[in-house]
Amino acid sequence: MIQRIYLDNNATTELDPRVRKVIEEELASPPSNPSSIHFFGQEARKRLSKARQTIADFFQVKPSELIFTSGGTEALNMLLRGFFAENFKGHLITSDIEHSSVYQTVKALEKCGVRVTYLSTGTKGYVSPEDVSQAVSHDTRLVILGAVNSETGVKNPIAEIATLCATRTLPFLVDGVALLGKEPFTIPQGVSAMAFSAHKFHGPKGIGFAFVRKSFPYRSLLTGGDQEYAKRAGTENLPGIVGLAKAIELLSEELPSAETRMKTLRDHFEKSLRAHFPDLIVHGNDSPRVGNTSCLAFPGIDGETLLLHLDMQGVMASHGSACAAGALEPSRVLLNMGTPPALARSTLRFSLSRFTTQEEIDRAMEILSQIIKTARPSC
Repeated sequence: MIQRIYLDNNATTELDPRVRKVIEEELASPPSNPSSIHFFGQEARKRLSKARQTIADFFQVKPSELIFTSGGTEALNMLLRGFFAENFKGHLITSDIEHSSVYQTVKALEKCGVRVTYLSTGTKGYVSPEDVSQAVSHDTRLVILGAVNSETGVKNPIAEIATLCATRTLPFLVDGVALLGKEPFTIPQGVSAMAFSAHKFHGPKGIGFAFVRKSFPYRSLLTGGDQEYAKRAGTENLPGIVGLAKAIELLSEELPSAETRMKTLRDHFEKSLRAHFPDLIVHGNDSPRVGNTSCLAFPGIDGETLLLHLDMQGVMASHGSACAAGALEPSRVLLNMGTPPALARSTLRFSLSRFTTQEEIDRAMEILSQIIKTARPSC
């Protein structure tokens, strides 16, 4: 029987059993809608408020600054589209390696009349405050960047860019989906809004939230009821929300040690592979990275083929590319970082979680090495 080794945690993570327990308890509760005024409804309202307070305490923000959504994609669309909903004019600054939930949404806004500057990161994989400062013009209305690139793990200097934006009185929207659960952080004062998704840090799928300061102007995209401070109409997903709150609560006790453990395993994985394959390329290796992500290029090896062979032997990773019209295309992120197409096609991403073990890493390295040596007999 094949032992499965899951190294695709930037796609989604395993549900923590303690999170599953609180979700099951909520699902077993009486029929209740937090907007109902009867006893069951008010009890649900208390559970909703408690979950919101738990998250607010973790981030040291106000409960009223948290808006629950179906995930990071909705939160980012809500904030981006809502910001420009009444006026598709002016200038927006972003980068050309953002997650598709940002990149494609910005492209849609551009078609509506918003002028966009796509900053290039080059091989370093991140945007510097100087890059942002030079791009600011008289009509700049918004800056949006990811805290961490989900493909390479490279971090943007969010705190420094937030300070710059605050000095220029520019709203700064941050995609925090690939950051939360990887290392401790605080939300800088200059960040106007930030989006997160529970399934990236051992919470349930289908639930996320946005942190939004009162100073950030945007119009609600979903109209109907007055849920979520009239910013996101619709009955709240209470099982998902209590699961999200539990997952965040667990970060307080798990993350400090988990960050060190993931980075140690990631570094061991990369160092060991380098010893066997000196031509191995680690994308973003010279830049600040979160500790759980390895974006590795194996020159001369077809990434799709390598990924399939790994899967057949029980190792689950991901390709640095996406399917378009049935054809495998090189990763937009890697290409825009200046990676040659052939090298982008030879790239796989391995992403760890706090549940990843030393034994799994060693076994995955052994399997990967054997596959590559078979494909390249001269190794």
